[in-house]
Amino acid sequence: MQRTIDAVWRIESAKLIAALARLVRDVGLAEDLAQDALVAALEQWASAGLPDNPGAWLMAVAKRRAMDHFRRQERLDRKVAELGREFETAGTYDDGLDDAIDDDIGDDLLRLIFTACHPVLSTQARVALTLRLLGGLTTEEIARGFLVAESTVAQRIVRAKRTLAAKRVRFELPERAERAERLDSVLEVIYLIFNEGYSATRGDHWMRPALCEDALRLGRILAGLSPDEPEVHGLVALMEIQASRLRARTDETGAPVLLLDQNRALWDRLLINRGLAALQRAESLVDRRGPYTLQAAIAACHARAPSPEETDWIRIAALYAALMQAAPSPVVELNRAVALGMAFGPQTGLDLVDELMAEPTLAKYHLLPSVRGDLLVKLGRHEEAQREFRRAAELAGNERERALLADRTVAAGERASAP
Repeated sequence: MQRTIDAVWRIESAKLIAALARLVRDVGLAEDLAQDALVAALEQWASAGLPDNPGAWLMAVAKRRAMDHFRRQERLDRKVAELGREFETAGTYDDGLDDAIDDDIGDDLLRLIFTACHPVLSTQARVALTLRLLGGLTTEEIARGFLVAESTVAQRIVRAKRTLAAKRVRFELPERAERAERLDSVLEVIYLIFNEGYSATRGDHWMRPALCEDALRLGRILAGLSPDEPEVHGLVALMEIQASRLRARTDETGAPVLLLDQNRALWDRLLINRGLAALQRAESLVDRRGPYTLQAAIAACHARAPSPEETDWIRIAALYAALMQAAPSPVVELNRAVALGMAFGPQTGLDLVDELMAEPTLAKYHLLPSVRGDLLVKLGRHEEAQREFRRAAELAGNERERALLADRTVAAGERASAP
């Protein structure tokens, strides 16, 4: 029964909290009420069995807890009347309240997403609150996913809810003029969660697939709620295609397998097809592609290629040039250097990488010396490559990636000393 309740909670919690937040106008209180309902479910479902409509049952209990709360807060007349009217019109939990949960649920979830990712919160707080409220994850699960102390995550969530209350952030969709800016924050948070799962910054595992799955679920929800937002579909496309490679990105020991060495037969064709469909949707909605749609187009080039040799590297380099125009970044330029090296030879890529060596923001970015080392190997300059791989290994925070770079350091050294 515990597993069943956990599964129900993952499915229903976001809708439940969103609907409650609309009623009580306080995200923190809404989550507390939802948690109270979960405790009641743990106590009652074990003996009484799973109700026909678990989400409606949870909502009914949470509303009763809300009424009790407002009685204690001496706001009985206004709030209880408001909740009572909805309760009376909805009927009992098993024959009508399920419809009440679904009323305006799309708007409720959008409000919850925009509230959890509000710019008044730090990025770390947005991530924690989003995974808690919309992902249905426990504090322990979030902490395990990001390799931080559970107490740290708990503090971030508590501070985030207090900040939202102190700043009087309203539980509402922002005006159209503000929505684009806020949407950028939402997409950033979802992609940050995905990236931490796709290439973990720390720890003994190169990937944390559960985080990728959580980000994909959030992205798909957002795409369903925002069907006319091209960059939402662009992000979903990017994540679907990237996630298609997860099985091929490590060997049987858990060691990383780089893109050009992966067994493409292991790539998930269903996810690739979903990603390509989302990319087509994104491109059909706008004349000029945004950053996520451009990155998805790059990922699609890899997904469509039967082998590394058949990859359209010239198109990838052109897409990175377009991405530099849409969202300039030294990291994007580094990726463009890789594509240029593949399309026009390693010296072309190395020339651009050498220009980036003086970029302050890349001073401790381990992939800069890693890319330079790879290009030097292709040019036969193995002694220089050895130094670059050693530097990259020193900078890498992930144990698996550090081991891979250490192996490449040794390999370059052996080639350098070979007659």
